[in-house]
Amino acid sequence: MEYFKEMDFCTVCPRDCGVNRNKGQMGYCRAGSELLVARAALHMWEEPCISGDKGSGTVFFSGCNMGCVFCQNHEIAKGQVGKSITVERLSEIFLELKEKGAENINLVTPSHYVPQIIDALRRAKNKGMNLPVVYNSSGYEKVETIKSLEGLVDVYLPDFKYLDSDAAKKYSNCSDYEVHAKASLQEMVRQTGHPVFDSKGMILKGTIVRHLSLPGLLHDSKDILTYLCDTYGREIFISIMNQYTPVIKLEKYSELNRKVTMEEYDELIMFARLIGIRNAYIQEDETQDESFIPSFNGEGV
Repeated sequence: MEYFKEMDFCTVCPRDCGVNRNKGQMGYCRAGSELLVARAALHMWEEPCISGDKGSGTVFFSGCNMGCVFCQNHEIAKGQVGKSITVERLSEIFLELKEKGAENINLVTPSHYVPQIIDALRRAKNKGMNLPVVYNSSGYEKVETIKSLEGLVDVYLPDFKYLDSDAAKKYSNCSDYEVHAKASLQEMVRQTGHPVFDSKGMILKGTIVRHLSLPGLLHDSKDILTYLCDTYGREIFISIMNQYTPVIKLEKYSELNRKVTMEEYDELIMFARLIGIRNAYIQEDETQDESFIPSFNGEGV
């Protein structure tokens, strides 16, 4: 088993569990010290500037420090699906994705594996992996952890799920989400600066903030867009998403057992335009189809 000192008393994310992952103890993220990866393949369903024509080289890590009740990737979020691999194998996967023609390396739900990912990225870069690296996370991050990625990550792709602390507590058990999401986003933008694109429109450097609109939380969505616009203006891109799909029936949270209506989403898009948001991606209603959720079958691992 590989040893990472950060795993002796894990405080990599805001949960600050303090468990010894090197000895097999598991905290909130349900991950030990060994990397557990569910899929590594070209992925076409990201924002156009990330997927491009050839696909994003996406690595889906198992486990999650959020545990949202509505998670669309719930199969892997619980840390029960995936293959255990070494850091060296992860570095090889990055190189294999480059050989397959990936536009970039896209790290999905990486927060709880940052020390291992740093090691793997350095190894891959030393062997010629020169693709942009995308850090695709929930936004529930520690500033110190994001700082440790400086110089290795080119594009940050965080969620901004909530400003409403009651909703954050109810659906993700983290009433402090707002504090950490704001602070970590500030660090991400500091590192990347204004977005930079190549001649094909592919993002090379920058921050894109995703917001997934949830049923019954239109007020919070508007507050989030207002905060992002007022704070960052055109320094970031915003991806306003309507793809929430109730893939499992939630008896305790019945209000989430429906999709966001087109009327609700249209109202949110009109609001974004009204407050002056211009650097934005929006979605069509077919993104609410379950077929947009990939199969976590171990491909490429």
